[in-house]
Amino acid sequence: MACSRPPSQCDPTTLPPGPPAGRWPLPLSRRRREMSSNKEQRSAVFVVLFALITILILYSSNSANEVFHYGSLRGRMRRPVNLKKWSFSNAYFPILGNKTLPSRCNQCVIVTSSSHLLGTKLGPEIERAECTIRMNDAPTTGYSADVGNKTTFRIVAHSSVFRVLRKPQEFVNRTPETVFIFWGPPNKMQKPQGSILRVIQRAGLAFPNMEAYAVSPARMQQFDDLFRGETGKDREKSHSWLSTGFFTMVIAVELCDHVHVYGMVPPDYCRCLPCPRCP
Repeated sequence: MACSRPPSQCDPTTLPPGPPAGRWPLPLSRRRREMSSNKEQRSAVFVVLFALITILILYSSNSANEVFHYGSLRGRMRRPVNLKKWSFSNAYFPILGNKTLPSRCNQCVIVTSSSHLLGTKLGPEIERAECTIRMNDAPTTGYSADVGNKTTFRIVAHSSVFRVLRKPQEFVNRTPETVFIFWGPPNKMQKPQGSILRVIQRAGLAFPNMEAYAVSPARMQQFDDLFRGETGKDREKSHSWLSTGFFTMVIAVELCDHVHVYGMVPPDYCRCLPCPRCP
């Protein structure tokens, strides 16, 4: 039969394309049902992914062996102090809040990091002390029978800050009553490429129960003067360095009426008890 319409309308190549072979336009109600189903599937996938990520974060923060990242945390409980004031302080500078270092203790024990304490079973005796002072990242988990668990003060050197903060479950959450005192030369605590004080402050914002102080530059100078008075030498000119044990001893004498030391041997220990296996 001849086409009664104009040739341009009878040419198959000019006709609008139809649906693909084997597929025809779906009813509007069915298309709506399919779109709704797709949205529900996407929502379910998002909920599952969110739950998995949350579980992973909780697992990571509860593991003592994992690195805890503080940089992304935002403190909601306490307002950080201006760290610039640290340079002008003359004592122990509170890194968070306006607190002052706790008052004196009647009886204190210093528990060193020495292996001399292993096997001594002194844990219960150490636990009975009013205040217990520990140093750097000396652990208590797995050693409580010999060194106890109680930690009133923990003196931390600038070189040990990251080792302590990497394990919040061991050093922060395990003993939330612990007061941290961080010390270090001013050029180490406030380095141009990164402030250790800022790192400590972020950790404190992440854990509201954490109480931390930093030894001020003026107080550090007093420690140097004490070293000169005890040894007759200038610390910098003699290229000497002050150990965490030195700082801990001086701080303990300031805070405590009576001090007992565990694990720190006397100066003549190696002469009186020589050990061929020890250097």
